[in-house]
Amino acid sequence: MRILLSNDDGINAPGLKILEEIARTLSDDVWIAAPELDQSGASHSLTLKDPLRVRELGPKRFAINGTPTDCVMLAVCHLMKNTQPDLVLSGVNYGANLAEDVIYSGTVAAAMEGALLDIPSIAMSLVHDDTLVANWDAVLAHAPSVLKNLLTKPWGPEVLININFPPVTQEHVKGVLITTQGERPLAEESFLKRTDPRGKPYYWVSTINHNATGTPDSDLQAVCDGYISITPLSFHLTHTPTVAILKEMFNTTSLQKKAL
Repeated sequence: MRILLSNDDGINAPGLKILEEIARTLSDDVWIAAPELDQSGASHSLTLKDPLRVRELGPKRFAINGTPTDCVMLAVCHLMKNTQPDLVLSGVNYGANLAEDVIYSGTVAAAMEGALLDIPSIAMSLVHDDTLVANWDAVLAHAPSVLKNLLTKPWGPEVLININFPPVTQEHVKGVLITTQGERPLAEESFLKRTDPRGKPYYWVSTINHNATGTPDSDLQAVCDGYISITPLSFHLTHTPTVAILKEMFNTTSLQKKAL
């Protein structure tokens, strides 16, 4: 198996080193293409107005001055053009990618780009608590078996897998749950207002509450309860029930006559 690794925390992130260690339990053919700098929150953005530059750090290891999406696309379409990957792994992100996090996450975006390129792709993130302690040992202990189980059967086209590890030590992980994407309410505390030395206001996007709970089958609830959350995601955003409503609304004879 040929595996491509990427992330959004950058080429020197500790989570990427953890991911490489995990990947090497699956294969000795591991490639890395990751952003030169931290790209957290970059979502599925592409670099369109600046050139992309590739810095080779060693065999099969590349730093790119772009987004996670740039990295995966450039690796698959150019760096690995004649040696296409069989699997894309993204992460391990320092911090959760739960609920609406997946919309903003560069970690998830790297896996999404892999799925768009028809490659089985998995995003992995480690939730941390208010102490900001990263329990990497829990990821190292449990991720290899989770990945091996996932790879025993295909999970279908146009799907990527989003895994979140709870903020507990390895012996306190309760197990694995298959979950749905949760939802958090937007809080007023999402932006923190501050004042600079010249008396002018500025704002920080605040730390998201990763301890929020959700519906019983949600990724939020699973991680809150100490479980590893596995959520299958699709990159198709069409809301099918509304399609039927809008077709009925715009396909009536009266509306067609008005349009004419």
